[in-house]
Amino acid sequence: MRLFILGLGYSARHFVRRFGDRFSHVAGTVRDPARRDDLAGLELHAFSGGRPDDATVDRISHADVLLTSIPPGSTGDPALAALGDVLAAAHRKIVYLSTIGVYGDHAGGWVDESTPPQSTLDRARMRVAAEQAWIDTAGGNVAILRLAGIYGPGRNALVTLRSGTARRIIKPGQVFNRIHVDDIASAIMAAIDQRGGGTWNVCDDEPAPPQDVITYAAQLMGTAPPDEEAFATAEMSAMARSFYSSSARVSNARLKRELGVTLAHPTYRHGLDALWRDGEAKLVP
Repeated sequence: MRLFILGLGYSARHFVRRFGDRFSHVAGTVRDPARRDDLAGLELHAFSGGRPDDATVDRISHADVLLTSIPPGSTGDPALAALGDVLAAAHRKIVYLSTIGVYGDHAGGWVDESTPPQSTLDRARMRVAAEQAWIDTAGGNVAILRLAGIYGPGRNALVTLRSGTARRIIKPGQVFNRIHVDDIASAIMAAIDQRGGGTWNVCDDEPAPPQDVITYAAQLMGTAPPDEEAFATAEMSAMARSFYSSSARVSNARLKRELGVTLAHPTYRHGLDALWRDGEAKLVP
């Protein structure tokens, strides 16, 4: 199988490290290949909107699997806008990385893939539109993976505590799901192996208040957690504050039942324990 990745972001790069040897060829896009020394060894193509060059189009045309994580903009999905004709012409497996943010606020109640998206955030509504656009373009061979809050090596509560940027924002009743990047990689591979398409939530077993994650990470490090801050009065950017506008408990039952995924890190504690054993908190001076 030949794999092409539209948008070599954090999750996609980790997927290649885990499962790249399952493919005969791997290539992908970044905004500026010359500035991505961390992706040495991968075939990189430039893409930042607009029609890519012929070599990129040719690689995409001949890929058996397309993994895309490029977020949509106000005018829609940039990859579909630039490559819709190419993507519609070939029969291939497509995996689109979306977000559980599409469900919106359910006051901490449980939701699953049958729950209609209802987010009031523009970026979440654009995600829903992009999901449908991929399905409309490529038919029934599109796997939509709705990801929870992503963490993993270099991107976790241990690192933010060590760097002094961790905060304990308290908003009563607020819960989030999370997902370790190892489990995202497993879900992507399972979706590729699955015949046909569908929509699956990729999240952990235990939605929890965000401050609990920071507190647990501090316990592992043997340090005091940062002071609590009330959400109502905390100084936050508009983007950061918007993440607290939705509270829901998201079910991963379909992921386990239909794709057969067994989570390596079913709760944030499992994930942080593993990162702590790997010396993650020592990575930031």
